[in-house]
Amino acid sequence: MGECVQLPSTPSPQHPRPLTPFVRLCYCRLMGRRLPKIELALLFSVLTFTMAAAPTSGKNRPISTQIRLDHDGEKWAAKTLRKMSLEEKVGQVIMPWARVRFLNTKNPEYLKLNDALRKYHVGGFVVSVPVEGSKLLYSEPYGTAALTNQLQHDSKLPLLFAADFERGLSMRLLGTSVFPHAMAFGAAGKLEYAEALGRVTAQEARAIGIHWNFFPVADVNSNPANPIINTRSFGEDPKQVGDMVAAYIRGAHSQGMLTTAKHFPGHGDTGSDSHLGVAQVTGDQARLDAIEMPPFQQAIASGIDAVMVAHVSVPAIEPDPKRVATTSVKVVRGVLREKLGFKGIVVTDALDMGALTRLYAGQIGRTCVDAFKAGNDVLLIPADIDACFRSMVSAVKSGEIPKTDLDASVLKLLRAKASLRLQKRREVDLTALPDRIASPDNLALGQRIADDSLTLVRDNGKVLPMRPTAVTGDHGTDPAPLPYQTVETTTNRVVAVVLTDDVRLEWGRVLERELRARVPDANVIFVDPRNAKSMTEQVLNSAEEAQTVIAAVYLVPSGGKRAKAGDRSTSAVGLGDAAGSLLQQVLTRAGDKTFVVSLGSPYFISDFPDAQNYLCAFSNSTVSETAAVKALFGEIPIHGHLPVTIPNIAQRGAGIEKSAALAVNSSADSGDKSHGQQ
Repeated sequence: MGECVQLPSTPSPQHPRPLTPFVRLCYCRLMGRRLPKIELALLFSVLTFTMAAAPTSGKNRPISTQIRLDHDGEKWAAKTLRKMSLEEKVGQVIMPWARVRFLNTKNPEYLKLNDALRKYHVGGFVVSVPVEGSKLLYSEPYGTAALTNQLQHDSKLPLLFAADFERGLSMRLLGTSVFPHAMAFGAAGKLEYAEALGRVTAQEARAIGIHWNFFPVADVNSNPANPIINTRSFGEDPKQVGDMVAAYIRGAHSQGMLTTAKHFPGHGDTGSDSHLGVAQVTGDQARLDAIEMPPFQQAIASGIDAVMVAHVSVPAIEPDPKRVATTSVKVVRGVLREKLGFKGIVVTDALDMGALTRLYAGQIGRTCVDAFKAGNDVLLIPADIDACFRSMVSAVKSGEIPKTDLDASVLKLLRAKASLRLQKRREVDLTALPDRIASPDNLALGQRIADDSLTLVRDNGKVLPMRPTAVTGDHGTDPAPLPYQTVETTTNRVVAVVLTDDVRLEWGRVLERELRARVPDANVIFVDPRNAKSMTEQVLNSAEEAQTVIAAVYLVPSGGKRAKAGDRSTSAVGLGDAAGSLLQQVLTRAGDKTFVVSLGSPYFISDFPDAQNYLCAFSNSTVSETAAVKALFGEIPIHGHLPVTIPNIAQRGAGIEKSAALAVNSSADSGDKSHGQQ
């Protein structure tokens, strides 16, 4: 141990990437002697800052690989900081939206983004897509990569692009690998799946010029009424959530993606949506330490790059009702930085959310100042970028914000960019996208995870497995009709009632396609809160005539979503009055032949305790729709287990296992079909 091991400075089969003299020196010192404090601090900063490499071009070559900040990167960050003006430094800590799609450089939308570069010197953008009402206008990978490249080209300093890719790029972009919600990973119970999600997401994101993902969700969803975390969490067990978080970090880091644990200090035990108002975490300090904190502690121990702070009230830590966690010195500096020892990037949740804007009505610029003073390094999506920028500059000039604090945050971000090697190459190779996006293996992986996550909670033995019917004409022998000559004929032998937020959305369309591939004359009826009452008679008549009824319920957490509860509007992930009444009537009249399938939140079934058959997919992703239909027809085994407790229905860990085709019941643990049920 006292002898210095000589490491090569040139590539070799054993060391394909040459080590810088600085890193070789550090390694030798580690092997040979105790380091002085100043060298130890510098070495620690180099060896623990695990980030991503710059992209490389060429077929079948990795676009990035895990690296550590090197000596050249350190020098660039320090040198760049010294040359920056106050205004440029303030701009570095601000990250506004970039609604990506292909944009001509003279397009007013692009000019607005370019103005953010020139006028406010922003350090990066949060990538999303345009929104039309409640519908996301999904973009394409090429258009996104072209836009990130153009913005990088026009920016004085390299930009950091971040995104909410909780379920992979398919959350925002077409033609990418598709994965289910995080809770589905908890149900499948395999850490290698969470690691694979991190790896694939990083591969595809880095290919289009996005470096930083606002994931994993480290929240423990212990509140069944939680409308905004819910299926975005891996589950309700802090240990399982922490293990999944750590696995995801490993996968993302292996392909050079910055990661974010959110929403500190825990958003899983809240009953309201912070997009609409202030949500409160009511647990005492003992509960916070036992339930909310462990996954964040595990994330920090696993090398998480950033932590996102939530706009939640936490009386156990911050008694001031006018302070949410984001603007609380006690939460950010006192707990996250000092108690937990986190030294990485601290980023606010979106500053345009209702929880914060209502507290700062009339002085919106103060949100940025107070959030930065609390200890946040990055100000995410300010409601008014001009007010945020001017307020921050004024606060630094007046001394309200010490210049040293601003410099420390800017240096963190510059070091992050240097660890990504953006100072050497900031644009991506568009010709590499076909080899990096949606590979057949990754597409198959997403489907396999969805298949393995399916959890059978109740089964009366009268429906599964369903039987497909052949595609024939009137006499049972005619070939399938030619394109443009098809006439859709439906019967009520199999009826599927698809309950969604909006029948105009894509939810349920893949389920319909997969169902009709097996039962061509299936009667698929789409219902939403607007038409539920008028559709009740048709649905009930069809259900009474049917041999089998599928009630597919799509309830997923969505920021700012409101639902009707009696005569008032509230945030919720539950069926509204009309849709809930319709489902209850179906269960009353045809309960023994009705299979309820949850394509989202598993908790709503608590309101329908007499449901005899219940299958959870935990997600509305297309792979989950396909998996659910395959399971109903006995084509795949069912062996998932609830990662959460459903009040009055089943405990965490419950799951009835069924083999493929034969659909033989067996318990996951003890041979008891109803194991874990209440």
